[in-house]
Amino acid sequence: MTQRPQHSNESSFRLFLKRQYILTWFGLGLLWLVQCLPFQLQLYLGKVLGCLLYAVATKRRRIASQNIELCFPSLSDAEKEALTRQAFIENTIGLFETAKTFWGDIASLRHSVTFMGLDHLHAAVNQKKGVILVGAHYANLDLGGALFSLFHPIDIVYRPHNNRLFDLFLKRARAKWASAVIPKNNIKAAIKSLKAGHVFWFPADQDYGPDSSVFAPFFGIDAATITTPSRLAKLTGAPVLILGHHRKSNENSYIISVSAPIDTFPTDNLVDDAARVNLALEMQIQKAPAQYMWMHRRFKTRRAGEKSLYD
Repeated sequence: MTQRPQHSNESSFRLFLKRQYILTWFGLGLLWLVQCLPFQLQLYLGKVLGCLLYAVATKRRRIASQNIELCFPSLSDAEKEALTRQAFIENTIGLFETAKTFWGDIASLRHSVTFMGLDHLHAAVNQKKGVILVGAHYANLDLGGALFSLFHPIDIVYRPHNNRLFDLFLKRARAKWASAVIPKNNIKAAIKSLKAGHVFWFPADQDYGPDSSVFAPFFGIDAATITTPSRLAKLTGAPVLILGHHRKSNENSYIISVSAPIDTFPTDNLVDDAARVNLALEMQIQKAPAQYMWMHRRFKTRRAGEKSLYD
């Protein structure tokens, strides 16, 4: 009875020694080395590598540039280019910050966190209906969740990765600070989390296609927006709060922001509900616009007959 699990673990380990995982091991090793460095050196490396990626990652640069063109039309061409370049820098630094959640001592960063809206969170939790915490893909995505967990337990949603080694590594890393790690399509587990009175976090800012989505404005552009916040709130009665987090410029300190519950939510109009969630997320992103993952195709899905917004 005791040998069977051991054999399974050994078999899994041998699987991950295959050639296809060499680059994954190499990348994880580099991240481990970088997170050991002093913070200011990490910032410097993030700037250098971010500028390099801006230069060579032409596909992602075009996507980010187009997103910023659409979302910030009032900026000059020079300002848009500068914001795009800075987004690559901030997201590279965000990758290094993610490494802190893998191997670092997150508890040691608590004194570096300013938590705005903690009273909103406590009041929502005290309703004992669970809390739907809607986030977005900020540059320091995992670090923000880990820092939040220092103030209150949190259940999180995740999207499984095709790379089995990285998927296993990421789930185990997140399980160190999250009370539960729930696959994004497991609605039953999400409902169970909320009915148990937990804080349930998930991002609502990516384009998951037309299924379970409606078109609602995001920075003034119609975007396929998931209706999960409305559906979960209607099923459970849980209040919906918006989460934001970002690093103070060139500092090893962070701001976490939780909004008051969205008023009279949900309604019977899914488009209006989605628009209100998007607007609330916009307000958080505007606090540090370069610290957002502009590299994903937020406006990929278009209405029938509309042409793609990406070249």
